[in-house]
Formats: sequence, C-alpha cells, structure tokens
Amino acid sequence: MPFTLATWNINSVRLRAGLVADLLRDEGPDVLCLQECKSPVDKIPAETFREAGYAHMVARGDKGYNGVAILSKVPLEDAGDFDFAGLKQSRHVAARLENGVVVHNFYVPAGGDVPDREKNEKFGQKLDYLADMRAHFADSRPEKSILVGDLNIAPREDDVWSHKQLLKVVSHTPVEVEALTAAQEAGGWVDVTRKDIPEGQLYSWWSYRSRDWDAADKGRRLDHVWATPDIAGAAHSSRILRHVRGWEKPSDHAPVFATFDL
Repeated sequence: MPFTLATWNINSVRLRAGLVADLLRDEGPDVLCLQECKSPVDKIPAETFREAGYAHMVARGDKGYNGVAILSKVPLEDAGDFDFAGLKQSRHVAARLENGVVVHNFYVPAGGDVPDREKNEKFGQKLDYLADMRAHFADSRPEKSILVGDLNIAPREDDVWSHKQLLKVVSHTPVEVEALTAAQEAGGWVDVTRKDIPEGQLYSWWSYRSRDWDAADKGRRLDHVWATPDIAGAAHSSRILRHVRGWEKPSDHAPVFATFDL
C-alpha cells in the first residue's frame, strides 16, 4: 500500500497549528514530521490535529525551542530517541509504522553564524552531532527506515542559490557538507528527493530577512527525505510545496513530500 510522508520545520507548532491543520486537510499525507515545535509535548495542540484526522502522535519537546513530532493517520508506536552530542535537547524522535517502517525525525543544530568551532560553540555542537549520527549509523546500519527532517545543511551546489557566495556561510560550508555526507554514507541512506528530482536548483527554506523572498529566491535545501536502500526504490513523487512559504504568517521552511509504495 502506498503512503505519503512529509517533513516540515514549522517554527512553533502552537503559533502555526492552523497552518499545520490546513496542510493536513489540503494535502492529506499519511505521516507528517514536524521540527522546531518549540513546545513541551503536553502543550502541542494534538486535538486540532485529531480533528483533521491525525489521531496518532509521537513527540519530544522543549519549552520555547527545538522539539520534534510525528503526526499520523495510521497507528504507530514510539521507537525512542537519540541524544547525539549529549546536548539534552529534543532533536530526534522515531516511530514504527504498522508496515514495519521506522521513521526517524531529526532537527540537526543550526550551528550559529560563524563557521569556526573555536569561535562558536554552536558550530562545534553541530559538527559533534553529525559525527555522532555517522558513528551510530556505522555501528547499527539501519534497514527499512526513512530519515527526514531539518538537517540544516544544503549539501549540493544546486541546493543553494549561490554556491560560491555561500561557501563560507553556515549550512553550506565544506566541513558541514562533508560531515553530513559521512553520516549519510554510514547508514547507506539514499537522498529520495534528489533521486526523484536529480537536476536543477531546489530549495526548501527562504530567509525571513528577505522582503520579497519569492522574487529574490535566495533559498537553500535544508529539509531532507532519506531512505535505506531496501526501500528507497519504492519512493516516488517527491515535491517541495513552495507555495506554503507564502501563506500568511508562515514558517520560513516549506514542506517536503515523498510517496512510498510499501
């Protein structure tokens, strides 16, 4: 049976619960993974999502920052979480679907503004987080799994509006790209979005700082859908819902979708 999965950095699930409900009703993904929920789990507006047909939720939360949640039409069970880099922050949660697929929802640290771990502790934490991801996947190679989330790195040259101008900007520096690639390769993960859309500029994030984000189009592809090789071939119909970035009081991220025939 096919199922559709989406990932979206919502930038406050309580502030934008209405937008989440709109997306659920308009697009109807079977599973929606949210990041940067900025809410304790008991304060997430689960009733709003239940009314939209999503009765199941697995989540981790912090007050005012971080936070990840998996909303689902279909039953799922909590499959735990990782505290990579020992940050004690709600940046990962996993759920197992009835078909046996494990969905990992990640919110990788943004890394601050200065791409130097000696000058910027947050950048060091980001690199440590990615190193722990790589080590974990190397030690416990996943199977029948999907990894999604705001990974806060745009790895390819065509994942950013200007490769040359962003080489020294956090999210596209060579050291970050190398670290993310190492984590991806350690788990054998396939970039589903780029499997389906192999060529051309592709973005999922546009800064709030741009007055006309759409016309300027200075985006980055920070949000990803990966799958293990045993199910990656079943993925298709990947898309980024750019128009959602233009909704009233939006997140600065757009949702990323993929469908799996499993």
